[in-house]
Amino acid sequence: MTVTQRVTRRIVLSLLRRLHSGRLTILDGEQPLVLGHGSPRATVQVNSPRLWPRLLHGSRGLAEAYMHGLWESPDLTAVVRVAARNTRTLDKWRRRLAPARVPLQVMRGIRTRNTRTRSRHAVAAHYDLGNEFFALMLDETMMYSSAYFPHRGMTLAQASRAKLELVCRKLCLGPSDHVLEIGTGWGGFAVHAARTRGCRVTTTTISYEQYEHARNWVRTAGVADRVTVLCEDYRDLRGRYDKLVSIEMIEAVGYRDFDTFFAHCSNLLADDGAMLLQAIVIDGGAYQVERASRSFIRTHIFPGGCLPSLPVIGRCLARRTDMRTIGLEDLTPHYAETLRRWRANFEAATARLEGLGYDERFRRLWRMYLSYCEAGFAERRIESVQTLLAKPRWSGSAGLTSVHAAPRTVA
Repeated sequence: MTVTQRVTRRIVLSLLRRLHSGRLTILDGEQPLVLGHGSPRATVQVNSPRLWPRLLHGSRGLAEAYMHGLWESPDLTAVVRVAARNTRTLDKWRRRLAPARVPLQVMRGIRTRNTRTRSRHAVAAHYDLGNEFFALMLDETMMYSSAYFPHRGMTLAQASRAKLELVCRKLCLGPSDHVLEIGTGWGGFAVHAARTRGCRVTTTTISYEQYEHARNWVRTAGVADRVTVLCEDYRDLRGRYDKLVSIEMIEAVGYRDFDTFFAHCSNLLADDGAMLLQAIVIDGGAYQVERASRSFIRTHIFPGGCLPSLPVIGRCLARRTDMRTIGLEDLTPHYAETLRRWRANFEAATARLEGLGYDERFRRLWRMYLSYCEAGFAERRIESVQTLLAKPRWSGSAGLTSVHAAPRTVA
C-alpha cells in the first residue's frame, strides 16, 4: 500500500465511523470492520488498496472503482442505500459551497449546452447501445421508465401497461385526439394509445435505433394509419396538438434549456389541451449543487443530462407558459420496484450479454447504474412524479389526481 493509499484509507474510515444509519461491514484483511448499526446492512469486499483514493471523489469515484473491480459486494443496492442515508451532513456543506461554484458551473454550462448535435450524440451514447440489449433488460412493452404496480403479484409487463393506462386516463384520451409524444422510446406509448384509444399519435425521438424500432413496431402492430414516428429534435416541432405526453425525456434536456422545453410544449398545445409529464426529480435544495456536477450518472450514463426539481418546473411553467398544474402523483416506490425487476432481468441475461459483446466492464457499469438508481429511489434521494398540466381552456376531469397523491400498492 502506498503512502497515498494509507492516508486516504484513514480519511475514508474516519468518515465512515460517523455512520448514523445503517451498518457497513468492510472486508479488508483478516478481521472484518463493522461500522454503524441498524438497517440496511451492506458488505464491501476490498480487492485493491487503489480503492481508497477513488472514494474521495464521491459517487463517481465509488462507481468507477466498482467498474474496475477494486471492490465487490453481494448487494450493491444496500451499499448505495447506506451511503445515501448518511450524506445529509455532506449535503449541508455542499449547499453552503454551492454559490462559490456558480461561476465554474456557468462556464461549464456554456461549453456543454445541449445543442441539437450535442443532444443527438448524448442520446446515442445511452439509447443506441443496441435494441437487443434493452430487450433483454426490459419487458415486452419496451418501456424504459417507471412502471406502476397498483396490485400485488403483477409482472413487469403488466405494471408497464398499467402505467400506460394511467397516462391515457389522466389525459382522457379518445378517438378525436391528436397526441404529440416527445421522447418516443421504442414506441410503447404510441402503439398502446393508438390501439386502446383510437387516437392519432405523432411521436419523436433523436435516437436512430429507437426510431427504426418504433417505425417497425407501428407497422407490425397495424397502427401505421394512426401513428407517425419522427426523428426530430423537440425544438424543431411545429403544429398544434390536443394532448402532449413526455415520459422521462426532460432529464436529457439540460438545465439551461428547461425554459425552452416548456415554452415549446406550451406552444404546441391547443388552448384546451393538456400535457402529461413523467419526470425524475431531485430535491430543490440539491438541484443547485447537482445541476452541473460531474457525478457518476452524468459522466458515465447520461452525458449532458440534469434532473429538474419541482420548484424549477414550477418556475419554468410560470415564466414561459400559460399552463397550470392540476395533478401531481408520486410514483417513487414504483420506480424502486421497476429497477429491481430490470436488475433481475439484467443479471439473468449475463451469458446472452457476454455473447453479444458486452464485456465485464460494461456489465459492471450497468449493474452499478441500476443499483445506484434503485437505492436513490428507495431512499428518496431522487423521486418520480407524474404531473398533469393544463392549458387555460382545458375542461377535462377524469384524469385529475390529488396533489402528492400516495401510490396505491407496490409489488
